[in-house]
Amino acid sequence: MTVAVRSTLEYALDADALDALFDQTAGSRRDRQLLFSTCFDLMTTVVCRVKPSIHAAYQAADPINVSVSAIYRRLARVRTDAGRQLVRHTATRLEPILRQAGWANPDLLPGYRVKILDGNHLAHTQRRIKRLRDVVAGPLPGHSLVVLDPALGLALDVICCEDAHAQERSLLGPILGTVAARDVWVADRNFCTTGLLFGIAQRKAFFVIRRHAATLTWDRESEWKHVGRTDTGTLAEQTIWLQNPDGDGTELEVRRVRLTLDEPTEGGDAVIEMLTNLPAEVAGVLVAGLYRSRWTVEALFLRLTTVLKCEVNTLGYPPAALFGFCVALASSNVYAGVKGALRSAHGVAATEGVSDYHLALEVASVSRGLAIAVPGETWSEIGSWPAERMSEWLVNLARRTKLSRYPKAKRGPKKPKTRRTRFADKTHIATSRLLNDGQA
Repeated sequence: MTVAVRSTLEYALDADALDALFDQTAGSRRDRQLLFSTCFDLMTTVVCRVKPSIHAAYQAADPINVSVSAIYRRLARVRTDAGRQLVRHTATRLEPILRQAGWANPDLLPGYRVKILDGNHLAHTQRRIKRLRDVVAGPLPGHSLVVLDPALGLALDVICCEDAHAQERSLLGPILGTVAARDVWVADRNFCTTGLLFGIAQRKAFFVIRRHAATLTWDRESEWKHVGRTDTGTLAEQTIWLQNPDGDGTELEVRRVRLTLDEPTEGGDAVIEMLTNLPAEVAGVLVAGLYRSRWTVEALFLRLTTVLKCEVNTLGYPPAALFGFCVALASSNVYAGVKGALRSAHGVAATEGVSDYHLALEVASVSRGLAIAVPGETWSEIGSWPAERMSEWLVNLARRTKLSRYPKAKRGPKKPKTRRTRFADKTHIATSRLLNDGQA
């Protein structure tokens, strides 16, 4: 698996392609000594948990003709658009491979392309920057919007923002520019704005978005009708006609699907309402299932945080922290390509029991020895391989992989948290006394 991951990384992001990508984003600089590909290689080593920090990665790398301080200064100035182009480049390179039979997950809605939109806020960083050292509040380096294709497992796009307090809706402009015909955009209620809904519909695309109580206006609506039930509740549906925010009098016919839950959510919600402009033949049960598929992007964020290291808290400057997050997304796309090869070789059912954590742990532990055993120039040729050769290579590696080495732990139902009431007046208590005789 380590060979498969390294090969896919070389195929998706070889050094020449990275440097050309950066030239397109920031302009060509013939005199520069520090290449964009070098910054990416160092950050990848940290994001994949091979090394704990940029400084440690710098010390372990082949000699670089600039100082480690220059590396940190360069990372602090990386344009957010460079990270976006990096993620989009990996998705473009790997999508033809994952489109092959047996590589992708089952389609959520055949005939359409489902895209899940969600936001992610990076955790606060350390206060290494001088301006942050006397700040009590945790300094937040920024946030982003991520677009995920759940069938392929690829992060298709990311919009980064250095202002962590900026509203996520302020970033929707670039997202609308990527909407294509027959897309189905799935998002939570924070993105339920008339501007986004009308914008998607105008591009002959579709949406399944949870209704926000304060962002939509309409004057006409039909009667409610019962349309079935899911395993969590009953469904009802009506038609509403949204008013265009531009005030030109145009309306958008939208289906309003209401799910009345058998049991309230953890947040106390007993009713969930979803809005969609999908045709009537897409039943309300399918609409509810599409909205429920939002968990896949939450699972992606969990992998980025626990399996990878998307939040490098030593990088206090927002451009550096957001670049680290984008490198983690690109690495996740590489992993999606490897998981696709496993599905092709072993089937979807078998790969569902593979633990991302244990697989990534092996890759991180073996990578250093692999770098010693196999010279770097051996991998460089892979970047120029055609998709057919790359897919054949990955499937051959996947067939030789024993999935039993990476078993996913089966977790039982969550237990209610015990309230902490004893010894409230003490700072510490000896565990041995509690276990042996309960003396305080």
